[in-house]
Amino acid sequence: MAGRGTVGALLVSGLVGVIAIGGAGGYGVGLLTTAERSDAASGVAAPLGSLQPSTPSPTVGTTPTPPPKKIVPDNSEPLNADDLYYKTRQFAATSVVRSEVSLRVPGNWNFTQPDPPKIGRYTDPTGKRWLRIEAGFTIRRSPADSMAAKLVDLGTVPANQMLSIKSQTVDPDTHDATLVYTYVPDNSVRYVVVRWVANGDGLCTFEIAVTGLPQDQAALEDVLQHAADSAARDDSPITPR
Repeated sequence: MAGRGTVGALLVSGLVGVIAIGGAGGYGVGLLTTAERSDAASGVAAPLGSLQPSTPSPTVGTTPTPPPKKIVPDNSEPLNADDLYYKTRQFAATSVVRSEVSLRVPGNWNFTQPDPPKIGRYTDPTGKRWLRIEAGFTIRRSPADSMAAKLVDLGTVPANQMLSIKSQTVDPDTHDATLVYTYVPDNSVRYVVVRWVANGDGLCTFEIAVTGLPQDQAALEDVLQHAADSAARDDSPITPR
């Protein structure tokens, strides 16, 4: 299996659209709902010469703005990087190709996978922190371009999720791109770090995201770094059934 940010048997062109990061219990690093686009409102003009005062015509297809959320801090003890131990774990991600993925993650985090299995997710015992890794896509786009596409997707997040972009950077040496943001899926703030990992050619091979509480920041960065430094994938064509 190839090393960090590298790919084995198959390098094909194209990169699937970035998956939306899941809400506090869904699959996805962080977000998961998409803003509904309201239809244009239409009005009906009053007849000329009408003696009755005109009345406003009802709008059509509009979605009322939800009330602001009341944020309730989650005062759980922060995740401690010194308490984490790591194991090498494997899983398969299938989308355009089949990727056999290997990476180091906290040893007691539980693995789950949606259907279709485009990503793998490792969740801590409390259910409040998780790591999500996506593979199985074709490789042709840079991490910077992948991050730009994600930012476009995040622009559709409903206002009541209170999304706030904290930083967006591209490492000039590794070409990895990293996006940090917070959002409020329910009533508590979630802290998210997404990294697009580059191979030796500067192309994105993985999207890895960690999600937790704001006070988990240091430990989440440790989890992400272990995963990004160790992630490897070996690709093969998908065999038709």
